[in-house]
Amino acid sequence: MPPVKDLAQLGQRVAATHGWATAKAFKAYAWTEADQARIAATAADLLKVFPRQAGSGMLLSTALAVQLERRLDAPVVLVAGTLSIDGMPVQGDRRPFDGPQIFGEVGGEPAWNGHLWIMVGAHVVDVAIFGLARSADCRPELARHVHSVFGPDKGLYADEWRRSRRVGLEYEPQYVLSPEDVDRLMTAAYRLMSGD
Repeated sequence: MPPVKDLAQLGQRVAATHGWATAKAFKAYAWTEADQARIAATAADLLKVFPRQAGSGMLLSTALAVQLERRLDAPVVLVAGTLSIDGMPVQGDRRPFDGPQIFGEVGGEPAWNGHLWIMVGAHVVDVAIFGLARSADCRPELARHVHSVFGPDKGLYADEWRRSRRVGLEYEPQYVLSPEDVDRLMTAAYRLMSGD
């Protein structure tokens, strides 16, 4: 699927995998200071126990999404797509892909070159970007940008979807993972966390 350009299009993708009631709540949601504090605390708690392993960013994002669904009274969805810096793709390539096929595979993290992040309404929550920037196989442009804009010791980026462009990040949603997709990834995340 090609990247979406606005919240209305994104709402249609949410509806396709979660239903219209969730899509309506998703588009109407505006986070509060209490929600922002819960998001930060939940991410900090998860980062303390989640194994730091190269290539586990999708599983980390999934685990955080599942925790946020439990702790927030808000529509939380996992989104797959392209992450760009100042218009240049650094994770993903904007080309259409078959989300149900990629995320429908049973096993571990799918072999896919895009980026996975959380959206809580029109807000991006990205817990994987900092670990990715510290990994040896990270694109140099992404590592440089993350370290120069945020510094080396951050663990979570959260902001309004459209405001992320102000810090040079562009999240280009293409597929909203279904609850079944999330369950499959969460099973793999649990195995990683339990050392199986």
